[in-house]
Amino acid sequence: MKRAALESSVPMSAKREQLLDTAWALFCQRGYHAVGIDTVLAEAGVAKMTLYKHFASKDDLIAAAMGKRSALILAAIDAAVAEAGEDPRARLLALFDWHAAWFCTADFSGCAFMKAVGEFGEAGAKPREAATAYKRAMVERVENLCRKAGLKSPARLARQLLLLVDGATLYADMYRDSSYAKDARAAAEVLIDAADGRS
Repeated sequence: MKRAALESSVPMSAKREQLLDTAWALFCQRGYHAVGIDTVLAEAGVAKMTLYKHFASKDDLIAAAMGKRSALILAAIDAAVAEAGEDPRARLLALFDWHAAWFCTADFSGCAFMKAVGEFGEAGAKPREAATAYKRAMVERVENLCRKAGLKSPARLARQLLLLVDGATLYADMYRDSSYAKDARAAAEVLIDAADGRS
């Protein structure tokens, strides 16, 4: 059966999601610049016309894929925090537990958002802006958790905790060693205890 015939049975919104998911998997595995549009199309099984019905350029496709993944990750982290219960300290440490579990997954290949910043250095590049938006959302969430926990200097503490997260992610990917999550969590506990005004 020809590709056009296959596509005709798939709703347009489903094709868009298929493109986003396929593109994201390829970008994570090989890098943004290394993966061409033709590779994405071949893997997704859709025509170039379909791609350009949804995305004006490769950068738009990348930014949209990053936006979708960002929403999924943030929702998963929110769920992990909620599952940690009402203890403010446990809720903050749930961020590190979530990352520890992620580091152990078969498809873990580091932070694609940090990699996007490395590949798209120019100001105003859509993938860079999408990466920045994700990191900003993370800062806001962690700062809010720090503030609700009554910790001192919540904005500064949030930055410090996320430096630990990003550092652990980098080294876990570099050395294929998930134990960096435990090191980051232990350091986070020290920072959280130091910021606890009740201590």
